[in-house]
Amino acid sequence: MSKKQIIRVAFIYHKSNVFLSGTYFDNTYYNFYMNALKRNKELEVTYFPTDDIFDSNILKNKFDIVLLWGDQPYGMPNKIIDINKLDIPVIANATDAQDAKKAIQYNKKWKIDYYYDFYPKGFFYEHYPQNFKYKTIIFGLEPSLYEKIKPFNERIKNKIINSGATGNTKFLSKIINNILNPKFNSLKGYYLRTKCNELSYVDYTTTLKNEFINDKYPVLLQKYASAIAATSDTPSIKYWEIPAAGCLTFMEITNENRGNYLGFIDGETAIFINQKNYKEKFQEFLDDSNNPKWEKIANSGRKFVLKNLNNDKAVESLVEIMKELI
Repeated sequence: MSKKQIIRVAFIYHKSNVFLSGTYFDNTYYNFYMNALKRNKELEVTYFPTDDIFDSNILKNKFDIVLLWGDQPYGMPNKIIDINKLDIPVIANATDAQDAKKAIQYNKKWKIDYYYDFYPKGFFYEHYPQNFKYKTIIFGLEPSLYEKIKPFNERIKNKIINSGATGNTKFLSKIINNILNPKFNSLKGYYLRTKCNELSYVDYTTTLKNEFINDKYPVLLQKYASAIAATSDTPSIKYWEIPAAGCLTFMEITNENRGNYLGFIDGETAIFINQKNYKEKFQEFLDDSNNPKWEKIANSGRKFVLKNLNNDKAVESLVEIMKELI
């Protein structure tokens, strides 16, 4: 590939952005931006870890694309001078939905031409204007972390692992959350994940209070034959991390969270659960955990995500946006 064909990318983020430090509890963003981007032969990425103010005039005539870590100030400089005057297309990772109202005002301030994230389109356009360009890109799975895994038959089978944030089920907390933040609160977003913790055979660990942080999450997962991926508003990165670790994945897929867009097939690459059937699905596995069909589903799910939902595939999709804009 000649030098002229390479896309020159300026990646802007705040130097104190913990998600890009490589030492935070969650390294999924770090692996995507700091490792996978550099592996793509069509890109030449220059990193700009900034202070609170960044003068974008230094980018003039030197880059083809400006890539922003986010579409609002969290993890970004508070001010980007003259970015709206640059004759360079700007792409940004869409923020969490609860911050969308704040982020929308930066569309013009930062001249954002295109957004992306792993949300389905329907979820994005529930919170952003219909005229914003958006593409679903499923990123966060770094294949090298899942190359060697523990055999399925050597794992814990009488327990199911559940991990990550959950909602506060205390009566007063539920009332306060429904008043202050009725659309976005942890109990609503993680309702089924929270309910699963009431079951005696579910082993639960929070995101932070364990040793399996940074790139060690796959080590935790492969202790268990089965694991729960349940996000009730829209799927999260766990949906592709868990099967990659070789777990039989009990996956919340419903009309409400639009999880079908991921491409999993119930009974073939995952076991679909919802608020009505999750106990029944768990018990079916626990009552017959040595049935070879579970390992077959787990292996199929692992192959599916490692082939189709990995970081390098995600970068290829990001490159397609870039080529569309330049």
